[in-house]
Amino acid sequence: MTLELYHSNWSICAQKVRLVIAEKGLDVVEHHVDLRAREQQTPEYLKLNPKGYVPTLVHDGRPVIESALICEYLEEVFPDPSLSPSDPVDRAYMRTWTRRPDDGLHRACATVTNAIAFRLQWLEKPADEIAEMLAATPDPARRTWRRAMIEKGTESQLFVNAVWAYESLLGDMETALQDRDWLAGDSYTLADVSLTSYLNRVSELQFQPMWERSRPRVTDWFDRIRARQNFKTAFGNYPYVDYAAQMAEQGRIRWPEVEKILEAA
Repeated sequence: MTLELYHSNWSICAQKVRLVIAEKGLDVVEHHVDLRAREQQTPEYLKLNPKGYVPTLVHDGRPVIESALICEYLEEVFPDPSLSPSDPVDRAYMRTWTRRPDDGLHRACATVTNAIAFRLQWLEKPADEIAEMLAATPDPARRTWRRAMIEKGTESQLFVNAVWAYESLLGDMETALQDRDWLAGDSYTLADVSLTSYLNRVSELQFQPMWERSRPRVTDWFDRIRARQNFKTAFGNYPYVDYAAQMAEQGRIRWPEVEKILEAA
């Protein structure tokens, strides 16, 4: 049995899969994909993952793509330790959380990250290189999003919507944690895995006041998440110091704008 993981250290989706791998103690052969060098767009990688995203899991030569599906696949093929509730209704409830990233949270996370920090890397490039990148983006919706991130940043309505999406998520989490230790019950499950990297990313952007000021249950949940060994492995073993420093610096600068958005919500 051979497991291979194509991933990037700072990819939100790759972090999610690494949490499951670490929790289950699986041995994998790792292949780091340099996203800035667009290695995910090489013909070799596109044969594994036609969408050109990370991560990709290859199990005995057969690729599995999409981070949520990879996590479910690993849970099915390697059931111990379990990351799913035993009760079918509880498992269905768990999936209401695991689908949140695909229902808009992932785009919200990408929006706040790019609008605050990553756009600065593009603004350092010549205008013709930016235009070339936009022209090479085949999806018109993604092309429009990229343009808004680069040209408008936090002044974009997309950024406002993303902050609201996080505010809604955190409110739902605080409610869910009123009568349970973890999002889907009394044990750590894929529900918790699915949201960890999304809260960690906005924590890197210094958004912690969104939960630390008024959501004690989410605050406690996040503290316990970060204390787990699988978090220390999945995140701590794959540092991205320069990016993290940039996100922290720019996030502190932009936090007053976020506060105004929250006050107007």
